[in-house]
Amino acid sequence: MKEVYQKVLDNIPDYKAFLTVDELEESSRQLAAEYPDLCEIFSIGHTKDGRDLPCLKIKGGKHIGLMFGCPHPNEPIGTMMLEYLTRTLCENEEFRNELDYTWYFVKAWDADGLKLNEKWLKGPYTIYNYTRNFFRPAGHKQVDWTFPIDYKEMHFHDVTPEAEAMMGLIEKIRPEFIFSLHNAGFGGAYWYISGGDEELFEKLRETAKKVGVPLNLGEPEAPECVELSPAVYEELSIRQSYDYIEKFNPDADMASIMHYGTNSADYAEQLCGSFTLLAELPYFYDERINDNSEADILRKDSVLNKLTWGEESSAKLRKLVAEVDPYLNPEDPFILAIKAFTRGDSNEATKAMIATNPDYQRKATVAEAFDNDLVAKFYKDLSYGMMIRACEDELERMDAGCEAGPTDESGEKRRVLDMALNEAEKMHWELTDYLEKNIKYQVVPIWKLISIQLTSGLLVAEYLKNRA
Repeated sequence: MKEVYQKVLDNIPDYKAFLTVDELEESSRQLAAEYPDLCEIFSIGHTKDGRDLPCLKIKGGKHIGLMFGCPHPNEPIGTMMLEYLTRTLCENEEFRNELDYTWYFVKAWDADGLKLNEKWLKGPYTIYNYTRNFFRPAGHKQVDWTFPIDYKEMHFHDVTPEAEAMMGLIEKIRPEFIFSLHNAGFGGAYWYISGGDEELFEKLRETAKKVGVPLNLGEPEAPECVELSPAVYEELSIRQSYDYIEKFNPDADMASIMHYGTNSADYAEQLCGSFTLLAELPYFYDERINDNSEADILRKDSVLNKLTWGEESSAKLRKLVAEVDPYLNPEDPFILAIKAFTRGDSNEATKAMIATNPDYQRKATVAEAFDNDLVAKFYKDLSYGMMIRACEDELERMDAGCEAGPTDESGEKRRVLDMALNEAEKMHWELTDYLEKNIKYQVVPIWKLISIQLTSGLLVAEYLKNRA
């Protein structure tokens, strides 16, 4: 790592909490006011709720780079990296010149969704507080999975306003490098990338090892992911998901299953050959996610147990949703998300795949078994939390006299919502208590997460300059 870069990495502040949407926007306005010759702020569009989407442009060189935080609204690690990076670029001329990039930054792309995560942003950082106050939209409402695409029997053109705004920015600036600032919730560090070589991949892994964050050596995020190297995967697009389901479940109704679009990486690569990097980082980790020793279960059985438990859990949630659905706004974001996350569209394909893939007939590693059991349950706990919030929010609107669904003339609506709320709270509490007792988790300091993301971005920026 170049000395000028290392000095920047050594000065990352020890942030204790994540910033809200309003705090991020105010900081950007202040930076543009302080450095008007270097920094420009302009709008690229508006969110679904009418919020302005500001972009910071920082002049610096002949290469063009784009970074955006909160492609999913429960993923604010990137917002803090951008908070530090944007100011550092303005203050540090040597750093800016060495990079030789003109940068465009959107700190919080899904700003509406980030507002719905604000109750956990300031902590405490526990499994309970995170899962209880979490929000992530359904796939067909996610800003980074609603880019237009026509592929085989899939045709998606219901583009969100946020995706449309980003499309316009990408078309205008045609970036060489896109850093899509995602992050995971639980596990270890891993990356998605458009290409590269083993030397680059090893350097990416070292960014996590250097600050003591484990690699995620469990199951891939999706079974169709293509591993390029341990913890490094080929950039994912909707095309891979489509081909995977089509291959292993040929009787599937693809038009109904593939109900969301492609992502910014796929769109930008098709449009102008952009190279995209994602660095997926955890808030919480358990050392077992990095353990490649042999577990006492076949990998196939470990995955099947995960799918069976998930299907049973999803069935309980769908039953609750069916009971409250008549009383809620059909566009309620929490209910739409739960419906999407309990569909299990790829389960049949996954069962067919593991039955024939020899790599699933071996013993699972400790990391894979841990991922399939406890990490999978952690992610299901998020849907339990959103079920609570859906009921809770509508009851609060009723009390305020501005309910979203039909009025409660007979008292039936309140009875159903109270019942569903109590059941969801019970499900959430029981699973959270189980997770707290069975996971020996640690909370990763924010500065370490920023260090991994920023170092990863600098490595790829240099790699692309050298390749060019």
